[in-house]
Amino acid sequence: MHSSNRGGKRGPKGAVKGALPTVARQGATVSRRLARGYPQAHCSLDFASPFQLLIATILSAQCTDKRVNAVTVDLFRRWPTAATLAAATQAEVEAVIRSTGFFRAKAKNIRGCCTALVERHDGEVPRTLEELVRLPGVGRKTANVVLGSGFGMPSGVVVDTHVGRISRRLGLTRHADAVRAERDLMVAIPKSHWIAFSHRLIEHGRTVCLARRPRCEGCLFADLCPRVGVPPAARNR
Repeated sequence: MHSSNRGGKRGPKGAVKGALPTVARQGATVSRRLARGYPQAHCSLDFASPFQLLIATILSAQCTDKRVNAVTVDLFRRWPTAATLAAATQAEVEAVIRSTGFFRAKAKNIRGCCTALVERHDGEVPRTLEELVRLPGVGRKTANVVLGSGFGMPSGVVVDTHVGRISRRLGLTRHADAVRAERDLMVAIPKSHWIAFSHRLIEHGRTVCLARRPRCEGCLFADLCPRVGVPPAARNR
């Protein structure tokens, strides 16, 4: 990461106090433009509580949010709480969530997660990243979704395929690994934007910055995007 030497006071090891690193300037600009371009972007999973969001997010792995939303209507009607879902049989849950893919593993995870919620947290969803990632089927990405969209707590930046791809194209990270990319984004993006940033960038990825042929002409970032990894022939001009 390179730092500007314009202004500021030199600190230890040549650092410049008060100077804003280049990637942070880029991140702040991207965040502002996303806020103007996608002010209404929000979590596309349907949920009425942090518990419902937790289960829906586990189900969303390798599955569209639209499909998950269709499945959770019946799932939460039959088992509205962690205690009732924990008491359901593996076969019963598998039958309801089959269309989300990997249904056996997902059924095992959500039942295990609900059992842990009942035994460790009185059936309530915990509000810390450390407690959430100890639940079966819950990784850092899922925990960030729940804390951010469920509780309004910016614990990190949710990195899905859209966020990772576009962040690399914009030069905000070089990492394909989601955890490493998130570390970069937590430096590049103002914390006050962490929650909304992912929702807005996902919307941008679905409508403009497509995976195979991004629509670069007229893009919010056409003047500043280095288009890392995008061959000229793939740009829709």
